Amino acid sequence: MSFIETIKDRARQSRKTIVLPESMEIRTLEATAQILTEDICDVILIGDEDEINSVATNLDISGATIINPNSFEQMDTYIAKLVELREQKGMTLEKAGEILKTDALYLGVMMVKMGYADGMVAGAVNSTANVLRPSLQILKTAPNTKLVSSFFVMVVPNCEFGHQGTFIYSDCGLVQNPDAEELATIAGSSAKSFRNLVGVEPIVGMLSHSTKGSASHPDVDKVVEATRIAKSLYPEYKIDGEFQSDAAIVPSIGAAKAPGNEIAGKANVLVFPDLDAANICYKLTERLAKADAYGPITQGIAKPVNDLSRGCTAEDIVGVVAITAVQAQ
Repeated sequence: MSFIETIKDRARQSRKTIVLPESMEIRTLEATAQILTEDICDVILIGDEDEINSVATNLDISGATIINPNSFEQMDTYIAKLVELREQKGMTLEKAGEILKTDALYLGVMMVKMGYADGMVAGAVNSTANVLRPSLQILKTAPNTKLVSSFFVMVVPNCEFGHQGTFIYSDCGLVQNPDAEELATIAGSSAKSFRNLVGVEPIVGMLSHSTKGSASHPDVDKVVEATRIAKSLYPEYKIDGEFQSDAAIVPSIGAAKAPGNEIAGKANVLVFPDLDAANICYKLTERLAKADAYGPITQGIAKPVNDLSRGCTAEDIVGVVAITAVQAQ
């Protein structure tokens, strides 16, 4: 099976509930219909049922649970919990009630916090900042994780590199210019995500415009230091660098540029030195190699909340929901 079909199959084996708060967006509703048809997971939509159904013309979303904030029977409990979580930041009952009844993103995250849902996916019409703000305020970071970052699963057709053409690219969406410690954390989180989602051993290449000292620059020094820290913090994973991208994934070039290195030419997890490089590369890979790009997927939040590209298709949403369901397992 393809990567995403394998993910869907894994999601079916341990059924989870994912909340989709952008229920007035047609792509969300098209994705909901497909998710229910393929029996991937249970879906919660937030909004007025009549209004949602008026948008979902000719779509069968009858299997979804629709929660209207104005009649949600557990709303008082949620309001009290939000006050408890944010009281030191000035949260009051009145303010919490207003937020949860008018902002579906906050209500969706609270559903995850309260165990009513196992994860949330949004971002088709909301910015990354708006999606992640309630997640970081309410769910916070996972234990032993210092940084929330993101990645794309890239599935490149007819590709002999990576794991059968499958890679993780990180961080393509969140951390603008990570320092060495942050870059090391991204490497460890990405390795864990690759093992969890792809199910094989992660081999992490720390990318640069230099391979093992071929260039001298502070930007190279950052990657060298990040590699040292990552290898120290995550000895359970194969991590090395600094590598140019071809030396990281092409065996013959890896052997020529870093002879004797067990990771050069074999990497399936690519950690980029900054957001510019990562974002540019994933989009070029997607367009030029006609790769499937699943993400951005977040890592490091206590429970799975994932952001979508605002240019996503319904099929993209289905894929991210399936990944989110597997993360929740």
